[in-house]
Amino acid sequence: MNRAVLLALLSHWRRAPLQLFTLIAGLALATGLWSGVQAINAEARASYDAAAATLGEGRFARIEAAAGGEIPRASYVALRRAGWQVSPVVQGRLGPLRLVGIDPLTAPGEIAPVSEGADISAFLTGGGQVFGRAEALEMLPEIDAVPVTVPEVAPNTVITDISVALRLLDREGIDALLVDPEQPQGRPALEEVAPGLSLRAPQAGSEVGRLTDSFHLNLTAFGLLCFAVGIFIVHGAVGLAFEQRRPVLRTMRALGVPLGRLVGLMLAEMAALALIAGSLGVGLGWLLASQLLPDVAATLRGLYGAEVAGGLTLRPSWWLSGLGLALAGTGLAAGAALWRIATMPLLAAGGRRAWAMAEARGALWQGAAALALFALATGLALWGEGLVAGFALLGAGLVAAALALPLVLGAVLAGAARLARGALAQWFWADTRQQLPGLSLALMALLLAMAANIGVSTMVGSFRQTFTGFLDQRLAPELYVETADDTEARAIAAFLAPRVRSVLPLASVETEIAGQPAELNLARPDPTYPGNWRFLQSVERPWQRLAAREGALINEQLARRAGLGLGDPLRLGPDTTLPVLGIYGDYGNPVGQVIVTEALFAELHPGIVPRRFGLRLDPDQVPEIRAALEAQGLPPGAITDQAALKRFSLQVFERTFAVTAALNVLTLAVAGFAILMSLLTLAALRLPQLAPVWALGLTRRRLAALEMARAVLLAALTALLALPLGLALAWVLLSVVNVAAFGWRLPMFVFPAAYGWLGLFALLAAAAAALWPAIRLARTPPAVLLGVFASER
Repeated sequence: MNRAVLLALLSHWRRAPLQLFTLIAGLALATGLWSGVQAINAEARASYDAAAATLGEGRFARIEAAAGGEIPRASYVALRRAGWQVSPVVQGRLGPLRLVGIDPLTAPGEIAPVSEGADISAFLTGGGQVFGRAEALEMLPEIDAVPVTVPEVAPNTVITDISVALRLLDREGIDALLVDPEQPQGRPALEEVAPGLSLRAPQAGSEVGRLTDSFHLNLTAFGLLCFAVGIFIVHGAVGLAFEQRRPVLRTMRALGVPLGRLVGLMLAEMAALALIAGSLGVGLGWLLASQLLPDVAATLRGLYGAEVAGGLTLRPSWWLSGLGLALAGTGLAAGAALWRIATMPLLAAGGRRAWAMAEARGALWQGAAALALFALATGLALWGEGLVAGFALLGAGLVAAALALPLVLGAVLAGAARLARGALAQWFWADTRQQLPGLSLALMALLLAMAANIGVSTMVGSFRQTFTGFLDQRLAPELYVETADDTEARAIAAFLAPRVRSVLPLASVETEIAGQPAELNLARPDPTYPGNWRFLQSVERPWQRLAAREGALINEQLARRAGLGLGDPLRLGPDTTLPVLGIYGDYGNPVGQVIVTEALFAELHPGIVPRRFGLRLDPDQVPEIRAALEAQGLPPGAITDQAALKRFSLQVFERTFAVTAALNVLTLAVAGFAILMSLLTLAALRLPQLAPVWALGLTRRRLAALEMARAVLLAALTALLALPLGLALAWVLLSVVNVAAFGWRLPMFVFPAAYGWLGLFALLAAAAAALWPAIRLARTPPAVLLGVFASER
């Protein structure tokens, strides 16, 4: 019996290949978008883990210079003689690569490549060895060390002996000391042996991984939205297939097929189709991730300094999640129809009235669910806190709006029908309302896609406008100079002082302020700062009071995370506590920041000599000063003009949002595909409604034009409803999600021209989707329309 029932069920797909294509294509697209995002996330996290494993991040404590900078070799020797089991580490840039130098004789055994069982003698003697991935070793300049391929090393990173690293980097000091977990008892305290050093405890997980969690959560949320849009296609195709198989189901039930067996076989059928479509979707996700991964890697490198491998690996975590989500999505899409079959009486299953009553009850439940989700979203907006609450607010609001869409459109169409004059107009509005259930899922997909596009484009546009002004504020100096060491820094500063209007030293120290990781920066009193910087909040004359050492300035991130406001005390050192004079926007920076005057910075950190400088001069002087600096021995790469720096920053910004822009386009394309498939699958079912109107004298061409007008009208109404939803989405992204994820809040700007173009695109997409079914209707032979009256309906 099972074989006969299954063949009867599958025969529907042979008679309706377009529905089969819609189901598989919709599910494959949805799975592909989700799998692509998950593949990118999995590759990035694997790179973070590899980077953490390279230096044991999160597993070993570290000793660093309390004032920042390098650790003298004498301090390292003193610690070893005092019994401290520590191992030196040096890091720097060698061209495009991160160079890490370790001492394999003292390094903990879990540090790569010590854990790989390397040939220590070859590592230490002669020119030494350099370990890294194959692609990283290919980027190495000409050096004496022998390259050794080790796939486990972090991307764009090479590891060598510390002596080789110091020689290649032309340095003498040590960046940090790794502390072995096994330490001898009775060793003296760190401050007794090396008072200028501080101990940093190990933290669970990768530091870069924690910084980038919000970025990947954003990608995951967008992937889920794309998947939801695709599932609307699947839901529509499955629902229509069940509707068209009503006579077959009624017949099989009347012949004695048990209800449980029938439902079980239909579930097996859906699961098989889901696996086929999910496999295709995983392949599409691989292609999508391959195209987007370079932009994601550039974004993470620019924003967080995180290195991500450029290649893609087939990891079970993302392709299994893709197949699992395909099965879950198909079950969700088919669940309602299966439940209706299981709960309706045997003879009622074949009657239109029974299915219509079930649809009416479903509309009531749908309206109740929409109201409940709106209430949940309102509660989260008023009292929710944190990133998870922000995304829950987004999800609840979007799903509530999608569920409410058919009800709102139905009310609008009912009102239009009451105002209509003439038989044709009344029929058009009534018929449009009757077709709404069949098109509602496609219109929901369009609503979500347009709202996401409006919301994300508003967020990106607001960020771009704010970021451009922020760059004009921060990059006021016409030229930037970076020196190699303290001696060169002092010489260059003295050389420049009589030749330019102002020399602004730039230096920072990583520290902990108000219980938060932060950077302490210096600012030399100069008209540049009050003339260009803008504050979110400030006391009167903040820069003058800063120069008088009456307080400090903090960025918005530190203010939010530490709960600081104007006038609150800020402890900067053992004997230094100053009030907050101002809070400034610091867009793009994931950590807190404090600015003090130059003199106070020198007192707090006397060992730090600024090696970077911003130069204020007339723009016409830039070529002359550049040539003079190069004549002093500075390499061209150490001199950067303002325009080049702004251009680089804006390029990083654009690449940051390249992924979301691509997902936006794909989501809109999926929504357009949903409308096309819905109209095509409903075209055959429309003949019983259109044939009587044709018989009353309306031409087939006129009917086709009305069908196109109906699709464009519904798309226009959906676009109008998507506008406030998209603006609400943008507000949540800017004021809730962005604050929770990054610590800053962006002002919101609106872009009417962009919304107009998006609405025009939606109308064109709806018209294009309706064109093919309209042409088919216009070319339908009269005999086919007459056949409607000869068949029992």
